[in-house]
Amino acid sequence: MIRRQRSQPADHGSASRETILDGAFQAFTQGGYRDTAIDDIAAAAEVSKGGIYFHFPTKESIFRELMRTTADKLVGKVETAVAAESDPIRKAEVALRTVLEVFAGHRTMARLFFEAGGAGRGFQAELNSLHDRFARLIQSYLDEAVAAGTIPPIDTRVTGVVWFGALDEVVARWLQAERPGGLEETYPTLRALLLRSVGVSEDTIAAGPHAALLAAFPEVRQ
Repeated sequence: MIRRQRSQPADHGSASRETILDGAFQAFTQGGYRDTAIDDIAAAAEVSKGGIYFHFPTKESIFRELMRTTADKLVGKVETAVAAESDPIRKAEVALRTVLEVFAGHRTMARLFFEAGGAGRGFQAELNSLHDRFARLIQSYLDEAVAAGTIPPIDTRVTGVVWFGALDEVVARWLQAERPGGLEETYPTLRALLLRSVGVSEDTIAAGPHAALLAAFPEVRQ
């Protein structure tokens, strides 16, 4: 889970910084970036505006830091999930499934991230950096698979971008839907398409996990 846990308020120091980010997450998910003011963040964090400005000069700087720290948590969750896997293709599969799992259980967080691209050029650059980070993570698993002879030689850099781009588009459409179904339901099809794109055999694809195995996905809908 990536739900941010509230810290105890403090006037200065790292504890206060974390408290501000917790309050900002709550305020931004409730009101959106554009309609959220520093006053709203202060109220949600239960700190003074002066306490906020001690750590962050602007609302934009708070949001940027929030994006970075939440991305760190997501990367950490992916790395923990793949740690038990030795097969590089399984690592890529688990990474894909984990990202879908997190977004499925945290719809408001996912919407906040996807809407950030429309908040200005600076945020789009931040999102591009986040996308590149995950594309490189996928690339690393594909590089292992090529080295092991599991898949034929391919341009893993471009393939990592394509894989994350497909995931990004699936999540974006899920967020835009008036009556979204379960995001986890997209995993079997997305998995099969992406594995075929790198030359994984049909036997391996057919032997993999199916939708029924995803029943453990969080059902939280925010």
